[in-house]
Amino acid sequence: MALAHTPPMGWNSWDCYGTTVTEAEVLANARFLAEHMAPHGWDTVVVDIDWSDPDARPHGYVEDAALVLDAHGYPQPAPGRFPSATDGRGFTALAAEVHALGLRFGVHVLRGVPRRAVAAALPVPGDEGWTTADVADPTSTCAWNGHMVGLDHTHPGAQAWLDGLVAQLASWGVDFVKVDDMLAPFHADAVAAWSTAIARSGRDMVLSLSPGTRLSTEHLPLLREHAQMWRVCDDLWDRWEDVHANFSRLARWAPHQRPGGWADADMLPLGRIGIRAERGEDRSSRLTLDEQRTLLTLWVMARSPLMMGGDLPTSDPATIALLTTPAVGHVLRTGVDGRELLREPVGDGSDAGELVVWAARAGDGTDGRYVAVFWTGDRPRTERLPLSSLLGDDDAARGPWSVRDLWAGDDLPAPAGTTAEPRGVLELEVPAHGVRWVELHRQD
Repeated sequence: MALAHTPPMGWNSWDCYGTTVTEAEVLANARFLAEHMAPHGWDTVVVDIDWSDPDARPHGYVEDAALVLDAHGYPQPAPGRFPSATDGRGFTALAAEVHALGLRFGVHVLRGVPRRAVAAALPVPGDEGWTTADVADPTSTCAWNGHMVGLDHTHPGAQAWLDGLVAQLASWGVDFVKVDDMLAPFHADAVAAWSTAIARSGRDMVLSLSPGTRLSTEHLPLLREHAQMWRVCDDLWDRWEDVHANFSRLARWAPHQRPGGWADADMLPLGRIGIRAERGEDRSSRLTLDEQRTLLTLWVMARSPLMMGGDLPTSDPATIALLTTPAVGHVLRTGVDGRELLREPVGDGSDAGELVVWAARAGDGTDGRYVAVFWTGDRPRTERLPLSSLLGDDDAARGPWSVRDLWAGDDLPAPAGTTAEPRGVLELEVPAHGVRWVELHRQD
């Protein structure tokens, strides 16, 4: 079975804690996930960026940060924030606690080698006598974080240094590694090198690549060969315009989703976010409830991985209820052939918006079909959609079809036939910036 056979589901510390998350906060979220969300498929906990910075602060990166490094220049968890990492133990104890909860443990890593390690010319593991100064490429920098420089992948010592880094992650018990500054610009040599290092480590680790600004599907063969997740957008926050922009991206990438290789629409900026994050104040998500349903439905229908960005223990019960709605995990894991059927501008003036329709088939052995009808306008709208436009002429004719609302869990009236559409018409009231998400089944 492929690694990441279905899209991963979990929690990531970035949206709520930015660079500053602590061991206690990670464990609090892990325990909440295990108790309240694991039965619905949520099983991964990820410590995001700068866990080796003892002086990390909210709203940005510390310039020339005094990262905690070992003798080879490998980042180590800052003991002041991760007490179990003292005496060179790394994330071993924290990973073990997460595993004991039945969950998977992940970390964020930036592409390249720490600048401080390069300046110190630390030894690369092995007998060749290479140093971190030998294997670095000082011209390859990250536009938004100055802690690292790239590795010179034409130098054999670069792979040796990276192999040692990944071996360390494996020894700690890491199951998921999010490698940043990989795709914008696209660093094909680094992607392949990370894949090689993970294979040599002997431990199965999901490789997730970020960010995905203007990521082209021309990179798909290389991505599928080396990674299990790749972002298809820049950081996504709790703004309607961010959600709306992902309609077109996911329509482009959804036909390419398959087990072991998932286009990722970024984290879910839901619940309590911004506590000590890069952007904004401590707040609950600014997305309306309808916009949150739109986000989740679109991500699920496109089979994007789901990584919750809000602090779980302090998020409101309504957010947790959304994330644990049975259809979310079920359709994400079992739905197949998710795709956009229709996207059209409708109306004018204050009634203008886009009608967007997605469909997928149930892959769980039933004959179910999933349909999501999105409306991007600022006022509610009633839509009447012929079944033939949702199911195809042949399947629509094999009805009658029953309808169930996947968010509410309620049965809806069966589509009624008309003179113009004898196979039936699905009529739905769609909220502003909202969605109606339904499952269709043939009636016996």
